[in-house]
Amino acid sequence: MAPKFNFRGPESETAIIPPKRLKDMVKRHSIESEVELSFVIPVFNGSGTIEGVVERILAGFADLRIEVVLVDDGSADASERVCRALHEKHPDTVSFVRLARNFGEHNAVLAGLHFTTGQAVAILDDDGQNPPEEVRPMYEALCESDVDVVYGCYRTKQHGFLRNLGSRFNDRVANWMLKKPPELYLSSFKVMNRFLVEEVKRYRGAFPYIDGLILRTTRRIGQVDVEHLEREGSESNYNLGKLFFLWLNMFLNFSILPLRVSAAIGAIASVSSLFLLVAIVIDKLYINPAVAVGIPTVLVTVVFFAGVQLLILGTIGEYLGRLFLDQSGAPQFVVREVCERDPESG
Repeated sequence: MAPKFNFRGPESETAIIPPKRLKDMVKRHSIESEVELSFVIPVFNGSGTIEGVVERILAGFADLRIEVVLVDDGSADASERVCRALHEKHPDTVSFVRLARNFGEHNAVLAGLHFTTGQAVAILDDDGQNPPEEVRPMYEALCESDVDVVYGCYRTKQHGFLRNLGSRFNDRVANWMLKKPPELYLSSFKVMNRFLVEEVKRYRGAFPYIDGLILRTTRRIGQVDVEHLEREGSESNYNLGKLFFLWLNMFLNFSILPLRVSAAIGAIASVSSLFLLVAIVIDKLYINPAVAVGIPTVLVTVVFFAGVQLLILGTIGEYLGRLFLDQSGAPQFVVREVCERDPESG
């Protein structure tokens, strides 16, 4: 099944690997790994849904050599116990990675990617909204087309109002800052090939944004229509705060455009103030000599330009703070425990 949408940018945007070297890389990896498809599922307070998701994966992909990597992202419920039980029940297929605390969805996904071995990797949520069966057409599209990633495009989104509003805003910002094709919907439901997974894993910053890492690596992107179910069990783990920090990661980590915008705002403010000063002098001397030019005008001007300065300084400070955290060794994630699958136990 070919993807309904396949965007490829100029070849100059990507490093071209000689065909012989690429063939050797694929052959070497196929020897090292017999897994055809890996599933990475970040788990956060998903004790009531994750077992059903995993069982559906195992039932729906029995014809393929698969593995499932569950990453417990510091859950406060019984997710650890449920994930451990799934590993013990399916030791030949299910791996369990337990993080030391909650690092966030994208950090948890990146942690899971480090424990995959499949030729392709599917990423889906733990709440059952991404039907595991929909991975099949996405995986087939990846195998049959010249793309590095296939996104699932929801026919009808079942997210709440705030989540949908945040998604729309992130989508517009990604179009502007990451040069994302407007037709592409960036969802957490995706299937990547091994080449792209390895490139994403190379990121060492403390604030990963998976879609940003994908878009800066490749423009060979596919998209397939998929179902999106209502969330099972509890409410969404996303709130306004998490949506804001997700947007901030995209806004600051993958572009210097905010710094350029800040510089432009400063330049416009300076030129505007010069014109206003000239206009005030002309008005006072030639048009309306009786007009009072005093403290109110000065206060409004000072407050306006002080706000502009604080905006610019805040943007620069955020960049410097993130640079400091990266250089000081702030971790993407900390793994407390790993229960890896044992293919020989099946």
